[in-house]
Amino acid sequence: MSSLAIRRLFVWVIGMGLGFVTAFLIITVGFNLLPLFSAVQKPAGVTIQEFGNTYFLVTAIPLGLIFVTWLDYFMGTKILPD
Repeated sequence: MSSLAIRRLFVWVIGMGLGFVTAFLIITVGFNLLPLFSAVQKPAGVTIQEFGNTYFLVTAIPLGLIFVTWLDYFMGTKILPD
């Protein structure tokens, strides 16, 4: 495997991993903080199962692509054309 292929693989793995972690934090922590700024009070936090697996994927994958785009730019892997 060439150095460029390893960097591209690294960009995809790290970017998507950051997307899934960010989505998880937004859903679990963000929705727990939401009652602080709203009149609607919900005592328990929102879980991924409560939010929905499909909705979680539809949230996490675009966030991951944003991270992939920026990592591609800074690491110079040329995944996206110039």
